[in-house]
Amino acid sequence: MPPSERSKNRSYEVTLSKAIEDLDTELQRLDVDDWRLSTAMDHQSRNPNYPYANQPEPNDPGVVCRWSMGGNQYAVACDAHTRVRDNLRTVGLYIREKRKMEQRPVTTGETEFANARLPSGEEEVVVASVPPHEVLGVSPDAPPAVVKGAYRELLKERHPDHGGSPDEFRRLQNAKEAMLGE
Repeated sequence: MPPSERSKNRSYEVTLSKAIEDLDTELQRLDVDDWRLSTAMDHQSRNPNYPYANQPEPNDPGVVCRWSMGGNQYAVACDAHTRVRDNLRTVGLYIREKRKMEQRPVTTGETEFANARLPSGEEEVVVASVPPHEVLGVSPDAPPAVVKGAYRELLKERHPDHGGSPDEFRRLQNAKEAMLGE
């Protein structure tokens, strides 16, 4: 969503950590196999669903929550608000409401989470391109030295001469060029 269309939200007065804890609780109630939170913030290596504390708001406050359940992959995203914690809280509340709807004694054609299910590998899909900073694992406003360093590190494992695929190599090159304006 364009930044000018994002809204400030004062309805969710919770901390980022509390929003993540609440999301984790909802996903545990769904009995998911595993889940992952993606944001433009730097995340802890030991606990990758938690961003490091005291970071400034990133330029892109959007969040994506991905999980697997019953052999299916799911994803829910939100970038409607100006703060990561508000987008995260919105995702958590959405999952909570969908979970509660599944508990109602009403029969529908599909699960409440059908709209969040990701397609299987056999289904034909148009895939949106991954932002260059996510391909390289850096922040969207990373300085050139950080971009180049991340590129070199990833190149060690993804170059075709080191067992990587030509497609992965091309993605890395394109991401580096986009980040450096080449």
